[in-house]
Amino acid sequence: MEFNFLDVAVFIGFIAAVITIGLWKSRNEKTGEDYFLAGRGLKWWLIGFSLIAANISSEQLVGMSGNAASHVGLAIASYEWMAAITLVVVAFWFLPYFLRAGIYTMPEFLEVRYNGTARSIMAIGTIFLYLVLLGSVTYSGALTIQTMAGKMGYTVTLLQASIVIGLIAMLYVTAGGLKACAWADLIQGSALILGSAIVMIYAFKKLGSSTEELSFISDVSTGAVGVKNFGTETGALDRFWELNKVRMNMFLPKDDKVLPYTALMLGLWIPNFYYWGLNQYITQRTLASSSLSEGQKGIVFSAFMKLIVPFVVVIPGIIAFNLYSNDMKDQAVGDNAPKIALYKIANEDTQLVEIVQAPDDEAIAAWDQEKFMVAIYPDDDAKKAIKTSHPFVLPITEQAYNELALKDYTVFESDDKSWHAVFPWLATELEEYNTSVQEAANNAGVMVASEKFIGFKYDTALGQLLSNVLPQKTGLVGFVLAALLGAIVSSLAAMLNAASTIFTMDIFKKYISPKAEQKSIVTLGRICVVVFALVAIWLAPKLGDPNISSSIFTIIQEVQGLLSPGILAVFAFGLIVKKAPPIAGVAGLLTNIVCYGGMYTLGKYHIGPDIQFLNRMAICFGIDIAVMIIITMAKPLDKPVVFESKTTLDLKSSKGAFAAGIVVIIITLALYVLFSPIGLLK
Repeated sequence: MEFNFLDVAVFIGFIAAVITIGLWKSRNEKTGEDYFLAGRGLKWWLIGFSLIAANISSEQLVGMSGNAASHVGLAIASYEWMAAITLVVVAFWFLPYFLRAGIYTMPEFLEVRYNGTARSIMAIGTIFLYLVLLGSVTYSGALTIQTMAGKMGYTVTLLQASIVIGLIAMLYVTAGGLKACAWADLIQGSALILGSAIVMIYAFKKLGSSTEELSFISDVSTGAVGVKNFGTETGALDRFWELNKVRMNMFLPKDDKVLPYTALMLGLWIPNFYYWGLNQYITQRTLASSSLSEGQKGIVFSAFMKLIVPFVVVIPGIIAFNLYSNDMKDQAVGDNAPKIALYKIANEDTQLVEIVQAPDDEAIAAWDQEKFMVAIYPDDDAKKAIKTSHPFVLPITEQAYNELALKDYTVFESDDKSWHAVFPWLATELEEYNTSVQEAANNAGVMVASEKFIGFKYDTALGQLLSNVLPQKTGLVGFVLAALLGAIVSSLAAMLNAASTIFTMDIFKKYISPKAEQKSIVTLGRICVVVFALVAIWLAPKLGDPNISSSIFTIIQEVQGLLSPGILAVFAFGLIVKKAPPIAGVAGLLTNIVCYGGMYTLGKYHIGPDIQFLNRMAICFGIDIAVMIIITMAKPLDKPVVFESKTTLDLKSSKGAFAAGIVVIIITLALYVLFSPIGLLK
């Protein structure tokens, strides 16, 4: 892959245009409403593109394509297609309440409905959550830049790439606030979809012309991997379908750890309704609507675009595994090296792993294909000097090896189903070893630690495509890379703006300086953006550890479970049950944090069942509602809550948007039927 002068010119021109237009359109931001809510003047087309641009970042472009490359396949599109239905509901149920209340933030609405304590719990919890999300978004972008730079012969660290991404977002958010974000999103949102479509087209062309062995996952239940050759007479679409038919099913087995079909019943609706209806960095765009009608039109417009996203993001991710599974396996070597070394240290009797000091190229070439070599080199230079893509040779520096720390009771496992299929002989030994360790830990009354292997670095799927399928010397590489960077920057900017808004309005203005002048509020908002951006840059490189998760998408979704079921339960219950007392809102939020955190801890340390996180969300949501019902029955309000209007906006609903929303729901349901076992059989 080459990045020539034309690519550089297109890339720099795109980024410069985004920043310039964003800052120009947001000049003269003087009040908190101007800075945080764009003066409540956004039109439907700005809202629609801004919602997509704020959302379609690490989760979709890196994390979602990475999950698509794994056994999950098209099923990961549920996060998009179910969101389309969710958005329609948000537009016509949630949004009227929020605009009528005239709020700046979602935590502020909890004070309107419950009390200041509920507001503070949500505000503090949301800021904590956003710090993790800021790091996740920055990491996903940095990983893709690192992958592409490696293909071009350059060495870029995750920290260096994170600094570039963080500084660009910080620049225009600090200066222009939400209006700068919205206008930048207009350009970046449209470029995102166009750029993703370009990648999809060239991925199909590469698939159709490849004369090499193509990889596929033959069984989503086991993650079994196979290879197949095609003749020149077989076209790209026929190849794609023959290789990936089993991964074009929206309904995965009920024991799947990523997205079991049982989660579609309730679990997946919880993060969807939270994300699109109650999540500050998304709803901030709708709170800035110039009227209810404009807000509803914008939301339905974004719902329609959500139907398109899986075809231009998920499908390329699936193709990436077909074409570049060997590269993904090589990318996993660096993550596996310290884990396999720890396993050898823990289980000295294993015959399947050996520690070897500085082997040469000949020794590596002759290495046994059913045994791992942990190759220890004096330093990074010596390690890099050995040219190998041997999947069973795991280089590690002597310093890194000496720093390995093994806890007394450690089990070794993997979230990647294909790990067991690619290395079945080690997987069998691990199962026996882990059982003995767990029994010993139970007898000693202590918790076990966990180390995780990965078979493939799925999150490099997008980077593999960008590095290999796009035509050179056309400017397309520069445009697509700029669109990708813009997508990540858009989401990062949205989160920076939202976190800044919550801290300023829900903490500083609420508790520290209630009478603060507008100038001070805007200044503090800008300071917060800078601080949160620096935290994101610092945190991003730390999220590459596979012990955290084998997928950045899973990190983002799972961590939200600490808040999302409780927040959704409290909002929905408070809107439906008008006599629910203030303490019910507080109890609902705290109950979820305790229950979700408790179940996660018990599963992580193998004390209790390891419940898939979406099912965990569903259980917590049910418990939250039950607690709130009991409290309301015991001490209901004397009179139902009345939501008074505190806005001058036009609150007339849009009939046209409602009709379009119904059409979106019908199309979504049809897609689920088409890509179901019944539809696929037809």
